[in-house]
Amino acid sequence: MPKDPPSLISEDDRDRAVQRLQEAYTEGHISHREMDERLHQVLTVETHGELAAAMASLPAEKPGTTSTVAAVGGRIRRRGAWRVPRFLKVESAYGKVHLDLSRVVIEHPDVDIELHLGTGRARITVPRDAIVDIEDLAVWKDPRHKPRRRSRPGGPRIRISGAMGYGRLKIRHARR
Repeated sequence: MPKDPPSLISEDDRDRAVQRLQEAYTEGHISHREMDERLHQVLTVETHGELAAAMASLPAEKPGTTSTVAAVGGRIRRRGAWRVPRFLKVESAYGKVHLDLSRVVIEHPDVDIELHLGTGRARITVPRDAIVDIEDLAVWKDPRHKPRRRSRPGGPRIRISGAMGYGRLKIRHARR
């Protein structure tokens, strides 16, 4: 039987590995010399197996904290300058949800937003250079989202998952 070809890593995988190496060095888990060696490996490997070997013996990734914003009814609104956690859970039985991420502090390359909405609509404004993934979202009505044509590299990846009952999700990119 033929073997499956090794899966190639993406630039996002490479960026996450570099970030993990930098964190391990900052926290004193690896020496400067070891960081240089592993960075060279990470920047030159091509498959997931080779990447896993370069990352071996590093401490496990710190799980991000999950923050929950919930309301039975009414309006949930977050806007202005606020710090977005790695995992954000939004729950509402009925009402409107508006999350404005255009001026927030995003410390992670990936942000997971889990929506659990009964009825009502949700509007999420993402940073201009964000990449939005809504594949894991179960909705009654198709979300309104136009991906940006020219997204600059290095923007955050925002994954929206969960379930929405009756209502619609509208996602837009900030203008500035």
